[in-house]
Amino acid sequence: MELDIDESSLAISRIERALSRMEDTLSLLASRAPELPLGISGANTAATPSPEDSALLRQEVVAVIAELDRLISEAENG
Repeated sequence: MELDIDESSLAISRIERALSRMEDTLSLLASRAPELPLGISGANTAATPSPEDSALLRQEVVAVIAELDRLISEAENG
């Protein structure tokens, strides 16, 4: 089965949407990061993601990898 332009475009769109959702989630996590008092350096400024946020990010990463794997497989076999 050959991957046609329409299928490729749809796969790329799904990847872009998943990456956008990942970016939104990471931006949300960054906005939750605690503010450091003045003069304190080296403190951990990264927000710890909730289990739900972590699960959502993992799902999006898996979705992107699956789409990329599918595109690569079709390109190699098509």
